[in-house]
Parts: sequence; C-alpha cells; structure tokens
Amino acid sequence: MISLLRLAGVEKRYGERVALQLDELAIFPDRLYALTGPNGSGKSTLLNLLALLLRPERGRVWFGEEEVAWRPRQLQAMRRKVTLMHQAPYLFSGSVAGNVGFGLRTRHGAADEMQAVIEQALGTVGLAGFADRNVRQLSGGEARRVALARALVLEPLVLLLDEPLANLDEESTGIIERLITGLPAQGTTVVMSTHDMEQAERMATDVIRLNDGRVSPAMRRDLGRERSSDKVEICPPTKKHEKSSSTALAPSGLSG
Repeated sequence: MISLLRLAGVEKRYGERVALQLDELAIFPDRLYALTGPNGSGKSTLLNLLALLLRPERGRVWFGEEEVAWRPRQLQAMRRKVTLMHQAPYLFSGSVAGNVGFGLRTRHGAADEMQAVIEQALGTVGLAGFADRNVRQLSGGEARRVALARALVLEPLVLLLDEPLANLDEESTGIIERLITGLPAQGTTVVMSTHDMEQAERMATDVIRLNDGRVSPAMRRDLGRERSSDKVEICPPTKKHEKSSSTALAPSGLSG
C-alpha cells in the first residue's frame, strides 16, 4: 500500500537539543494512529512535521509520491489536505457558525452551501442548534467540539490531533471518541497524540510510542484491527523510498 506521508532520516532540533530523530516512519491511508509517550518525547514536534508546519534540520519528507521541497506554492497545495488541531484550539470571537465556517470562507465556498455544511458538521459533533451561539458561552468540551467541526468541514485527507480527549467532560469525550474512530472508514487518516495507553489501544489501529524523540520497533504496537497488511514502518535509512501512485495533501490550516 502507498503511504500518505513518509519521513526518512529526519532530525529536528531546538537549539542544541534534538527533539526528534527518526530513521523512517510511514503513515498509511485509512488508519487511526495513536502517538504516545511521556512529556517532551517529541509527540507535538512530530505532529507539526507531519502537518508540514516545521521543517527538519535534516532528512527527507514525502507526501504521497511527491518529495516535499519546502517551496511556498508546493507547501500551500499540500497543506490544504492536512489539518492539525491543537490541544487548546483557538476560537475566534463571535458565533459558533463563524468559527466552523472560517476555513470554508477562505476557499471561497458559496454561502448557501457553506451553511448546510456547517450545520451538518455541528450535528456530527453533537452541537446541532449551536450555530448562532457566542463561543464565549461554550464549555471547554463544547469549544473542543467546535474546533473539531471546524477541522472536519475542510475534509482533510489527514487529520492530526494533539491530545484531543485530554481534560474533557464525559459527554464530549464519548462524542469525540466515537467520531474519531469512525473517520478512517470515511477516508480520513487520523494521527492523535495521547498519554492514555488504555484509550490508545481501545481506539487506534496502530500505536506508535516515542521516547526522547525516537521510536523503535519494540515500542510500536500494531493492534491488528481492520487494515491491510501494511503498517507503520520503522526502517533503516538505507531502505529505498517507494513511490506512491496517489494523492497529495494540504492546509494544516484552521487547525486549531
């Protein structure tokens, strides 16, 4: 199976500190990957690299069969297919509908079509009837669901989620968990970070554990759920990159 994203020989530093060092990592379509590890292990850095928001100091990155050259026009096109939602997503002042439709408006969608899409997205996250509500009136769990709806209306090929279920009320946790687990069947690959291994094993098709910016086969859990035989790959840097036939990606925008 062709990978959606592939990192080879990647190293990301912050000053003298090596935050991430990966020989090779491939993300395949229609999967739900749980990214686990202690604080400071490199989870957020990896999510930002997969979103093409961070450029590594060394190494190569492919989106589908196209190698990322880090040119503005290429990045814009690829980022339109990837969305990153942060753990504490920022909501603009104003209405719920205004927030959910922000990314759609930047893509010049028709107003009547956008309204229908916004209402559908809010229903999907359990917030039907919230379109005109002011975001300042939302609970923490409701705000997280609005941010998720904002990400979903962009129909990303890859959805990256940084601790999407952390510190949520029981209702919001159940709604978001069910929604996330259903996305791969609808054609959206999900990579989500979490500190909760029980949650990771309950939800994900594959679990990748990071420690000190590295991941090893011994620390990766393939849970054997519905999937093809391909898995997250961790290989020596000498392995030849397999070109894909397929899709490219884009905005990491309006993530969070």
